[in-house]
Amino acid sequence: MTGFSGPRGFTGVQGIKGQKGDLGEKGQSGGTGLSGMKGSRGYKGDKGDFGSEGPPGPLGPQGEDGICPASCESVPGPPGLQGSAGPAGARGLPGVQGPMGQKGMKGPKGDLGTPGNPGMDGLKGDQGEQGMCNCTDGINGTNGLPGDQGFNGDKGDDGAQGDKGSMGLKGNKGDLGVRGVPGPCSTPIKSSFSAALDSPYPAPNWPIAFNRVILNLQGHFNPEMGMYTAPVNGTFVFSFSLAVSGKPVVVGLYKNFDRMAMATEVNNLSSATMTVVLHLVLGNKVWLQVKDDNFNGVIAGDDYISIFSGFLLYPDSCEMTMFGREGPGSQIIPPEMYEGKFTWNSSSQATTPQP
Repeated sequence: MTGFSGPRGFTGVQGIKGQKGDLGEKGQSGGTGLSGMKGSRGYKGDKGDFGSEGPPGPLGPQGEDGICPASCESVPGPPGLQGSAGPAGARGLPGVQGPMGQKGMKGPKGDLGTPGNPGMDGLKGDQGEQGMCNCTDGINGTNGLPGDQGFNGDKGDDGAQGDKGSMGLKGNKGDLGVRGVPGPCSTPIKSSFSAALDSPYPAPNWPIAFNRVILNLQGHFNPEMGMYTAPVNGTFVFSFSLAVSGKPVVVGLYKNFDRMAMATEVNNLSSATMTVVLHLVLGNKVWLQVKDDNFNGVIAGDDYISIFSGFLLYPDSCEMTMFGREGPGSQIIPPEMYEGKFTWNSSSQATTPQP
């Protein structure tokens, strides 16, 4: 009995590579394989070249004779519809320059021109050569006639001073002469001030207080009241420049409760300015005040300044007053003294500057 197959043994060591065998004979062709699946459609090929021109076809049969109309002349048909405008053509080239025209006829004679400026003086010519003298002495002439009288000679020098004569008799006293114009003041009278506003929108019915004093050497201006007091009879000049913002301004310049001038400014971020010349007597007071709260756009600050100034132009006389740094301008006036007096009034002397 044949027993069961034993287990497979271990794989042996690879043997040495054998020599190349001889080329075998070509085998027979195998049978036709199964048809493969249909492939996908290929891309469209390029357009082919035009074929050669074919031969001309045979001549067709002759058509029937046409019918001649009443008139053999061609009759134009009705006009067709107007076509759309074609595109604008390209700009043409510049034309060839034409031939030069014939010379025109001679024009009339022009007006006579203005005479030219005189020319510069010519240069001095060179001195000519000295001529040759071939002269002979002539016969002596007859005696001439007496000449005309000559001109007077120059004045001679002054002679020596003569002896002093005896003193004459004293003359009579003359009439009194006309009194001369008064001379200038031996001691000039001075008065001037300039002050600025510290806070905006001053109260109406009261003088505007210009607390920041710029100049007040004589003390004739009271900064707390904003009031100037005349130290002497004379002519004075006052001016002001008030910055305006927020609302319009109507401001008046007063002399002793009488409005002398008025300035109006309605533009924002502008200024109301005026210069006035007044004649004042000793003790007259001058100040500024606004009309009411609706016309009180006066402002003050770092970027805006409102100034009131004045000075004495000339006095009526040379008499000095007792006013000085402690004069009436520097005196503090109690408000109750003028309570209800600083009201806006109408004055025939009031003026409004035109814009």
